[in-house]
Amino acid sequence: MPQTTLRTDWALAQIKPNADRLAERNLLRQGFRVFLPRLASTRRSGARFVTASRPVFPGYVFVGQQAGAARWQAVNATQGITRLVSFGGTPARVPGALIAALRERVAQDTVPPVAPGDKVRLTAGAFADFVATVETLSPERRVWVLLDLLGGATRVAVDAGDLRLI
Repeated sequence: MPQTTLRTDWALAQIKPNADRLAERNLLRQGFRVFLPRLASTRRSGARFVTASRPVFPGYVFVGQQAGAARWQAVNATQGITRLVSFGGTPARVPGALIAALRERVAQDTVPPVAPGDKVRLTAGAFADFVATVETLSPERRVWVLLDLLGGATRVAVDAGDLRLI
């Protein structure tokens, strides 16, 4: 017997402030699919840099259900949800291709955390395959590294995604 894959219809819901986990849990409990894309973000906290997972679209969550199941009204009644984003009373549909592309992008953002003093290998740019030592981190995903060039240490800023721990 051939297997059929169920298509999912996606919509966007606005979340109440600081209720993303509550909304996600309650939507899953009702049988909806939930996609809350998050990316690693580095911010300065005092004298330290802290890397945390932050929502790509703060205040919003993608909600999916089996194609043809008209249960969108239940989303508005879900604890943690403010409202379903709608136009003219009809939920705004999000293309499945967009959800797939977002999932792929989020999966690619798994950058290993680095700390000052770590030995890393650069994977892109003019200094690809060079080994460097992490000096400092900046909040906008830039990492300052020290390269040993011509017998001296040279300070270079690189994107965190272009580094691999050794």
